[in-house]
Amino acid sequence: MISREIENIRFTRFINQPIDFEIISIAELYDRCRQSNFNISVSHRIQFHALIIVTEGKGLHNVDFNEIILSPGVIIPLVKNQINFFQKEPQVKGYVISFKESFIIDNIGEKDLFHFLHLFNTKSLLVGEENIPALLPFIKLLENMQESSNQNLKSYLAKNIFLSLLIQIKRFTVYQHEMFESKRFKHFIQFKQLISLHYQDSHDAKFYAKKMFISYKYLNEICKELGNVTAKKFIDSWLLLEIKRNLSEKKYTTQEIAFKVGFQEPSNFIRFFKKHEGITPSKFLM
Repeated sequence: MISREIENIRFTRFINQPIDFEIISIAELYDRCRQSNFNISVSHRIQFHALIIVTEGKGLHNVDFNEIILSPGVIIPLVKNQINFFQKEPQVKGYVISFKESFIIDNIGEKDLFHFLHLFNTKSLLVGEENIPALLPFIKLLENMQESSNQNLKSYLAKNIFLSLLIQIKRFTVYQHEMFESKRFKHFIQFKQLISLHYQDSHDAKFYAKKMFISYKYLNEICKELGNVTAKKFIDSWLLLEIKRNLSEKKYTTQEIAFKVGFQEPSNFIRFFKKHEGITPSKFLM
């Protein structure tokens, strides 16, 4: 149940850094939110990317209506436009790294981009409590870099240290997550990006296969391999999540959301939602 309007949190809402990157402890995040009279335990939509690294304690975190259990060694990659909230009082210790998408995407090598996309298209990662010490040197380097008054190449340095941290994380998670052929993974990411750009135009998987210059059969194979669903079901799940996000913001009527996500008839929109969720869109918020 969502009980209030969801606030969109921009990168500059709590962050005042000369570069589009910041690392702080989870305790500092809670303190900063208290000082700003912002309730971190209320659903909010982030307009940037983030990485939550848990080093001590146990707790819960909610991301896009899914509850994630936190414990030492759990890492949550958050991407722009995701809705999330923390527990009312801090139950865990660790770090939160926040950055704008352009910070990591611009002028990045193909291999580094692959590692970044692979990690940030995963709901949660588990490096194991025993491997936390191997991450701490990179975290310390990032903290030292952030505290330095020397602005020369600071953004470049932060990006490279952060990418090194991501590769270290990937080293410890590689046996827990399937490794996919680079070309097929790129097509999967391209498919997701195209849905976000064209979901108002079409909900048909063949439309996206044509735009990608690949066959519908091949697109289906990719989705089954990397997403465990058909291309059509992947589109439906993406639409459902976007609908829930829009409903939760309490800014739009059901008809407005229907048009916003590409349904020409509100009745078809309601049937679609009820088919997959078992309730009407209006009851979702009750």
